Amino acid sequence: MAQFFKAKPNSSKQLSAKLSLSVNQLDHLGAGIAQHQGKVVFIPGALPGETVTVQLTEQKKNYARAKLIKVDTPSSERVEPECPHYHTCGGCDLQHMSLSGQREHKEAALLDIMAKFAGAEGGALSSALTGEGWHYRRRARLATLFDKNTKHLSLGFRAASSSNVVPISQCQVLAKPLSDLIVPFAKLLNQLSAKASLGHLELIAADNGHFAVLRITKALNDKDLAKLSAFAEQHQIHICLQDNEGQFQGVGAELVLPVYQLLDDKAESDAVSLSFTPGNFVQVNGQINKAMVAQAMDWLAPAPDERILDLFCGMGNFSLPLAKMGADVIGVEGVAEMVTQARVNAKANNLDKLTFYHGDLSADLSLEPWMGKIDKLLLDPARAGAFESLQWLKKMKPRKVVYVSCNPASLARDSAVLLERGYRLQRLGLIDMFPQTHHIEAMALFELTK
Repeated sequence: MAQFFKAKPNSSKQLSAKLSLSVNQLDHLGAGIAQHQGKVVFIPGALPGETVTVQLTEQKKNYARAKLIKVDTPSSERVEPECPHYHTCGGCDLQHMSLSGQREHKEAALLDIMAKFAGAEGGALSSALTGEGWHYRRRARLATLFDKNTKHLSLGFRAASSSNVVPISQCQVLAKPLSDLIVPFAKLLNQLSAKASLGHLELIAADNGHFAVLRITKALNDKDLAKLSAFAEQHQIHICLQDNEGQFQGVGAELVLPVYQLLDDKAESDAVSLSFTPGNFVQVNGQINKAMVAQAMDWLAPAPDERILDLFCGMGNFSLPLAKMGADVIGVEGVAEMVTQARVNAKANNLDKLTFYHGDLSADLSLEPWMGKIDKLLLDPARAGAFESLQWLKKMKPRKVVYVSCNPASLARDSAVLLERGYRLQRLGLIDMFPQTHHIEAMALFELTK
């Protein structure tokens, strides 16, 4: 007799009955943690000290995930989110927590993971680098959503854990002048004949003005270009187009690159200016970036003619200030376009004690022309960290290492390598680059002890 297979429902994905749980802490992604029947339960939106009503949405052997239904007993740190799009937009996930509470959580989480891997103690924790909690982003990329039925185009951000676009009218963490452009830009783009084929819109606030970069999938006609040009003049912004090949074209004028300055809080002669092409990586929080660079200079204490290596140097965010202070700086970056831009920035600032190389920092570095004895090392890697690069410490032998991290987990892992090589963690500090979110950035100073 033939047997027919009938799939059983996946009970691990089914909603449970409503449960009342007590939240005792936050995880590194900002979700509340509770206990239920011997399992850890992760509850996005819940805060420590709260009693909440939830439904389990996913159950594994050792943990479960839950949907927050109601906060029965709120934490003293709970606040009303300021953004009207908070519950649908996936951009910020801690707006329901006070800014001071967010920072306390981030410092505790950073210290906890570093204590496990690097023996960090409370005394090693330096003052956090903090700034404005709102309207701090100088750059954001908005997705476009074209409705074929209504023929209407919306601007917005991706929804949490989804590819869907949430139309927005404002952004509370985006620089106010840029946030104010969202509604006018949406209106403008809906007037273009090519609106169905438009890609994302990037908004940038730079020291030399405001910029908008519109991704296009086909050339725009003269009428559309004229509307964009008139909008740029009306709102006093620079608009440029990015085509399928990644090439940029100014609208109504020659292409102007955005610029930001560093060290400009000192004497005017100490300032350095960095220009960048839209699409290049730059730190989105300009205020914190300045503080971060200043702290790195203080901790590394570059002296004239010292040989300093800046790995993952980008377009020179740390390299140029180091060279400005008299050091002989070598910058290495894996993205060729950013190496080119770094060289342009060095030339524009008349810095000749500065050399940039393009290279894969996860590969064998033994034959690289820049590899050898150095006095000090600065690292600013992506989330994956710098594990492979640190395997060459014995050949470089820097006395000091400043590690700038956007991922405490990889920083902790890489700290173990430094400790094994005879370094000691001297300082550790939170960099609150992204208020209202769970993201934790940090800076650590290591010194050679043997």
